[in-house]
Amino acid sequence: MATPSEDDKTPARQKILTAARTLFTTTGYASTTMKAIAAEASVAVQTVYFVFGNKRSVLEALLDVSIAGDDEPTPTLTRPWVAEALSEPDPLTQLRIQVHGARLILDRAAPVLLAVRAAAGADPEVAQLWASTCEHHEMVLRHLTTALAGKVDHLDIDRTIDVGLALLTPETHILLIDERGWSPEEYETWVVGVLARTAGLRV
Repeated sequence: MATPSEDDKTPARQKILTAARTLFTTTGYASTTMKAIAAEASVAVQTVYFVFGNKRSVLEALLDVSIAGDDEPTPTLTRPWVAEALSEPDPLTQLRIQVHGARLILDRAAPVLLAVRAAAGADPEVAQLWASTCEHHEMVLRHLTTALAGKVDHLDIDRTIDVGLALLTPETHILLIDERGWSPEEYETWVVGVLARTAGLRV
């Protein structure tokens, strides 16, 4: 079978990522083979290797796209919603902007994040990916919370970060929305309310 050309790489990439999302979040990462991804994507297995190289790279790319919402190499801290939150002078409005942005990420990425976490226990490379993802989440939250502390007197940065990390998890998102029937907007409002009280703000 002929090797795919570079021109075929972009549409194949999207098909492969869509297939990988289905399999990783249902069958699980460990049980999913490159051959299974190829079959789900209706492409040759050589195409999957040509585009990504290995299964771990497929997972990493899927996680990046799920978090970002696109395939652009733009770091989270330079995304428009972060800039909008940081530049907002009103602390409660900043909190609402940043929680909305975080909720949209979880809407897209929660099942993929859980798949990564489940695989991390048995795969050292995936464990590194999970650890770096958690570190990045905390780094973004710390950056936003530090900015918030400049607008609120006596805000406990570490406590606010801890509460944010507890609320904005894929487990909590899926529990309340998928299992308990909350709307995404209800979940978002609840997170804002708890974080606001932690920061000493009135909602």
